[in-house]
Amino acid sequence: MVAESELNTGLLLFIPYRALENRVFAALAEAGFDDFTPAQARVMQRIGPNGTRLTDLAEQAQVTKQTAGFLVDQLEKAGYVKRVPDPTDKRARLVCGTEKAWAAKEVADAVVAEVEKEWEAHLGKRRMTQMRQALTLLREITDPYA
Repeated sequence: MVAESELNTGLLLFIPYRALENRVFAALAEAGFDDFTPAQARVMQRIGPNGTRLTDLAEQAQVTKQTAGFLVDQLEKAGYVKRVPDPTDKRARLVCGTEKAWAAKEVADAVVAEVEKEWEAHLGKRRMTQMRQALTLLREITDPYA
């Protein structure tokens, strides 16, 4: 096993994220939302409140348009999304979340809040604030959608 001091920063960021994601998916399954995958969730979580074009979802999820289309097709069959005409361009369509998607989001948001409280209890308020500030600053150079 690699010594903790030898783990790279990316892995140190990924480990708590994966733990959070696992908790979210367990709670979603317990609440009856067990019919979508992490790959589908990564596309679904990028859908804006008024819908998002498939090309934008693909870009933000860093997958091909074909892959995003396949994932959206699956989400549509499961009842999480629907496609509607884009009011700004009648040739385009928007992917919109359904009531089922928003209900799943409520469950996920509650788990995220619970986990963040646990992290704050473990790290302390000051360290948690510093971590959030540092990660927010890193978005400036790592997140093209920030």
